[in-house]
Amino acid sequence: MPSRRPHATIDLAALEHNFTRVKQLAPNSKILAVLKANAYGHGMLPVAQALKQADALGVARLDEALALRAGGIARPIVLLEGFFHQDELAQVVASNLQLVIHHREQAEALLAAQLDAPVRVWLKVDSGMHRLGIYPHEFNELYQRLSQSRNVQGPLRLMSHFASSDELDKPATANQLALFQQITQGSAGELSLANSGAVLNWPQSHGDWVRPGLMLYGVSPMADAVGSAHDLKPVMTLSSSVIAVREVNAGDAVGYGGSWIAAHDSRLAVVAMGYGDGYPRAAGNNAAVLINGKRLPIVGRVSMDMITVDIGNEAVAVGDNVILWGSDLPVEQLARCVDTIAYELLCNITSRVQFSYINPSH
Repeated sequence: MPSRRPHATIDLAALEHNFTRVKQLAPNSKILAVLKANAYGHGMLPVAQALKQADALGVARLDEALALRAGGIARPIVLLEGFFHQDELAQVVASNLQLVIHHREQAEALLAAQLDAPVRVWLKVDSGMHRLGIYPHEFNELYQRLSQSRNVQGPLRLMSHFASSDELDKPATANQLALFQQITQGSAGELSLANSGAVLNWPQSHGDWVRPGLMLYGVSPMADAVGSAHDLKPVMTLSSSVIAVREVNAGDAVGYGGSWIAAHDSRLAVVAMGYGDGYPRAAGNNAAVLINGKRLPIVGRVSMDMITVDIGNEAVAVGDNVILWGSDLPVEQLARCVDTIAYELLCNITSRVQFSYINPSH
């Protein structure tokens, strides 16, 4: 009997295809591949090992970078949130990590530190997202001081982050790009602005470095699209299996709270997948799965360990494979059904789910 445990299959050939797609879209840019949040739920170390052609890897925090170093990854690693405490700087130097500096207190701490060696710095400017980044009026001062510091391996790299690169009908991205160009004009250093949305939609923003995240995993950052629309291939297939098949009569209420009542006699497949595995609870009565190639509706509430699927007269048996998302059932579609974004669904997969990696290049 096949395993009944929820399973995430990570297709490394699809990952490499998506990386090649980034290179096609931004042929003159270096690629900082973003692996934060466990590579968007895909497994940080195997993804890093597969992306051999990436010019650098981006993570959010020091512990992620140290895990990559411990796993044997020697390529440049950028801490996208920089350092949180000055006592982390010794580890940054020892592990040969690169820093994003995004507010004055970080800059002052770096300037005042006693380091064994200088570090590579990416100076982040707030061009309109208003989350992280030094203020525009601070740029000239901090740029000069950091450029002249013995703690900084020059030249600085200059970056910002787009708030709405996935929304083509808004002027925000063009405004941010113009402001960033105005702020950094005449300043030496490689430039980086483009996240996945900008890689796809704003070629004028590609600069010296692009920073793809979601698109590497085959998922579209656009609200109304799926990855295949951009010639991207989904890297993760989330699957499980049928653990029971049951008959229900017209009028029977199914699941917690009886939120679904059978309109006619039918059959249900019970699937080993629930919110304890990271599947969204809001999918109950709103989403579908694939069983034997048929798209069938989830009925009743998603519980911690199980979902129920109305299979009607379909030939479904215990042990049959169930696709929760993958090539034929894009995660973007599920995200829209449950009023969230694909990023959240991918990142929410829990440790109860078994992972396997297929099609590595050699």
